[in-house]
Amino acid sequence: MQVSVESGQGLERRMTVELPAEQFEAAVVSRLQQVARTARLPGFRPGKVPLKILRQRYGEAINQEVFGELMQSSFSEAVGQQQLRPAGPPRVAPAIDIAARRYAYTATFDVLPAITLGPLADQVVKRPVAEVGEADLDAMLERLCEQRKTWAQVDRPAELGDRVIATFTGTVDGEPLEGGSAEDRPIELGAAHLIPGFEDGLVGVCAGESRTLNLAFPEGYHAKQLGGKAVIFDVSVSSVEGAVVPQIDADLARAYGVEDGDVEHFRADVRANMERELRTRIQDRVKHQVMDALIAANPIEVPGVLVTEEIATLRERTKREAGPSSMQLPDALFEESAKRRVALGLIIAEVVRQHGIQVDPQRVRAAVEDMAATYETPSEVVDYYYAKRENLTPFETMVLEDQVVDWVLEQAQVEDEPMTFEQLTEGAGAR
Repeated sequence: MQVSVESGQGLERRMTVELPAEQFEAAVVSRLQQVARTARLPGFRPGKVPLKILRQRYGEAINQEVFGELMQSSFSEAVGQQQLRPAGPPRVAPAIDIAARRYAYTATFDVLPAITLGPLADQVVKRPVAEVGEADLDAMLERLCEQRKTWAQVDRPAELGDRVIATFTGTVDGEPLEGGSAEDRPIELGAAHLIPGFEDGLVGVCAGESRTLNLAFPEGYHAKQLGGKAVIFDVSVSSVEGAVVPQIDADLARAYGVEDGDVEHFRADVRANMERELRTRIQDRVKHQVMDALIAANPIEVPGVLVTEEIATLRERTKREAGPSSMQLPDALFEESAKRRVALGLIIAEVVRQHGIQVDPQRVRAAVEDMAATYETPSEVVDYYYAKRENLTPFETMVLEDQVVDWVLEQAQVEDEPMTFEQLTEGAGAR
C-alpha cells in the first residue's frame, strides 16, 4: 500500500492511498468463488458456473463491494502510518482503472491540531472572596417576601410601587399602534415593564381618572420602525391597588416549602441555598478566567468540521430553549462561541492526556449530592444518577473540567478579589 499526503488550507489534508493490485484482485476472486458456490444460472448446475461468467454477471458489483471494504480497512492503517489524527470522517474520491490495474482513492479531511501546551505562569486569575452575611440574608428574605406580595384596592392617588388596572390605546402619527392597546391590564408603577415615561406618567392618578401620555419610543427599540417615534397613549384607570407584603412568619415559611413552618428552619434553608449559589458563582467566575487563560496561552487553529458540528449543537439547544419558532438562526450567530468551545475541548483534552488527570469519583459523588440537595428527596435523586453508568457522564465531564481548573490555578498567578454576595449573584434568588 502506497500512501502520500498533501496539505490543504489550514488543517486540511488530502491523503492518496494506492491499494496493491494483487490484494484487490485476489479479494475479488475470493468473493467470486464464494458466489460460485450458490450461484444459479440457466444452463449450469448449481455451484458449477465458471468464474468468467460470474465476473461478467456480477463483476462490477463485486468490484465496488471489495473496493469499499478495502478502502475502509486501509484508511485507518494509512492515517496511522502517516501519524495523522482525523478530526472527522473523510470525503472520499475513488480512482479506479481496471485496465491499468490501479485501485486508489483520495481521502480529504481535517486533522486535529498538534498542541504544545504553553506556560501559564504569566496568566493572572482573580478569585472572588465573599461570604453570606446577615445583611445579605435579610435582603434575600425581603425579596422572597416581595415575591409573595398580594394587592388590595386603596382609596388614594397612585404611588410608585402601587399597581393600577388600566385600559389604554396608543397612536403613532394619528394611526392606531399595532399591539399598543390593552383592556384592564395590571401595571406596576416603577417596575419598568413599559416604555420610559408610561409608568411615571400614572403616578398620582386616582381610580376612575383618565390621562393622555405624550411619550416617545427609545432609540434602539426592539421594533426598529418605532425607535425614536412619538406615541400618544390615552389611559383610563379603573382601580388603584397597594402592595400587601407578607411578614416573615410560619405561613411564609410553609409557602416556600418548609412544612413545619419553623422560621429559623426557613432562614437556615435560605442561607444554605445562598451559600450554594455563592459557591457556584465563584467557581463559574474562576472557571471562565481559567478558560480564557488556557486559550491565551495556547492559541490553536480549530478543525472546521468540529466547528460545524458545534454550531449545529448550539443552534439546536437555542431552538429548544426558545420554544417553537420559524425563525432561521444563521451560522454566524454561533460561530465565535463554537470556535471557543472546540478550542477549549481540544486544549483540555491535551492537558488531561499530558498530565494524566483522571476523574475523581469522590468529587463526582459530591457534585451529584450537591445538585440533589435542591430536591425534596435528595437520596432518591442520587440513587437515580447512580443506577446507570451513563447517567453520571455530565457530572464526570464537569468534575474533570474542575480538576483541570485546579491544575491551572497551581500554574497561574491567583489573586484574591474581595466581593459582596450581591456583586457576585446580581440579585439571584435563593429558592
